[in-house]
Amino acid sequence: VCSVILVFCWIYIRKFQSRRESEVISTITAICALAIALITSALLPVDIFLVSFMKYPNGTYKEWAANNETRGQIEDTVLYGYYNNENCQNLLKNALKYTIGFVIVCVALLLIGAFVPLAAPPGQNSTQWEKVQYLFEELGSSHGLPALSFSISSLTLIGMLAVIIYTAYGMSVMPLNLIKGTRSVKYERLENTEDIDDVEHQIEKLKSKCQDGRPLSSRDRNNLQELEGKLQVLRRRGRHLEIAERNCCTKVGSALRPFKILLGIFFILVALLFTIALFISNLDKALHSAGISSGFIIFGTNLTNPLNELLLALQPVFPLDYILITVITVYFVLTSMAGIRNMGIWFFWIRLYKIRPKKTRPQALLFLCMILLLIVLHTSYMIYSLAPQYVMYGSQKYLVQVRKNSCPTSGNTTINTSRICDADAPEDQCTVTRSYLFLHKFWFFSTIYYFGNWAFIGAFLIGLVVSCCRGKKSVIEGEVEADDSDFSDDEYVH
Repeated sequence: VCSVILVFCWIYIRKFQSRRESEVISTITAICALAIALITSALLPVDIFLVSFMKYPNGTYKEWAANNETRGQIEDTVLYGYYNNENCQNLLKNALKYTIGFVIVCVALLLIGAFVPLAAPPGQNSTQWEKVQYLFEELGSSHGLPALSFSISSLTLIGMLAVIIYTAYGMSVMPLNLIKGTRSVKYERLENTEDIDDVEHQIEKLKSKCQDGRPLSSRDRNNLQELEGKLQVLRRRGRHLEIAERNCCTKVGSALRPFKILLGIFFILVALLFTIALFISNLDKALHSAGISSGFIIFGTNLTNPLNELLLALQPVFPLDYILITVITVYFVLTSMAGIRNMGIWFFWIRLYKIRPKKTRPQALLFLCMILLLIVLHTSYMIYSLAPQYVMYGSQKYLVQVRKNSCPTSGNTTINTSRICDADAPEDQCTVTRSYLFLHKFWFFSTIYYFGNWAFIGAFLIGLVVSCCRGKKSVIEGEVEADDSDFSDDEYVH
């Protein structure tokens, strides 16, 4: 599996990497960082599998997991994965030459995390609040672990912003691009030829003004310069369209058009399902949680969540539920990559880099991989929001004694029956995933994540409207820009 991921990362980076500005170190760093981001996305499915694998289907612990200490050691391996992910981000930021500033930020986060109080403001005495307090104390009172948790939660907060910007847009633009397809290359060539003839005619008309020896006015000179630059872009565009028309990939893409439409319809239905599930989950938290002071944390589900019910329904058929949760994780990563590719990399309203085939700068690829690492950190909380009960307990069951009326002479008898773990389960009978505890260690981060989910829903709906209003993409989308040099065409010709 790792070798397949590395091959995919190599192909992906080489597809977008500029041949003229490529560097060996940045290429290797980008490939490794992208591979780590994809591998790290498997942490949540592995965490759910570990807590579920500790028990038999009848609800009893397996022999090797009967000891609390053994279970704790196994569960903590997931936390070590998150900590290693943070180290990988440090290396990536080193490659971006921001080491000193990042170290200062990390030290500040570690110090804040070591001394920040984990308890929420007092005044809540409900049963729900008591459970929340127990949750905050679950990971222990050591200052080292909260420091690391606070540091990673802060990075996850940045990942939340990236998810709202890129993943939400990618969930709408990726399926709609598959459905709409690209413009006809023959029609584009004809349209481009007409534009070239029109620009050449305007240039000749301006040059005719100085045939009698009179110089052009400053306005005409500026217009002439703009028209000549536009003509160069159109001629480069014509060469690229000619190559695309001869390219076998374009012909294969046209043959696979029906499959792309079906795939796009499937992806947009999945996106709508995720949005509905996220809305129901947030509504459940708003109605049944202890409020802002508890981070809007709830145990189990009170409203019917379609995705959560689907995962619970697939539990009896191993390993369908694990396959589905893995597919959901991969889906978030792929839509995030699509969002970054279509939007480029922005800093507020300033566009820093464009992600273009064979013309992306090394710095842009490193930023892309860093953003994906941050998005993967926040993906765990997104999936928890989609299927809260399943992410908390996986497929665990616990034993419950039920009284049964047998006959009048013998009286009532007690039998053991298994139930799916939920909020009513005894604390020693169901093991909560370490990802869930880790994400909810600080109540104020949970509160921010909650409002971030509402922002994600809004961003997805806005992106859906924008993607619907846009026309078909060009078959050479992103290959030709006004600021390209003529030498850049060599990357396509050779």
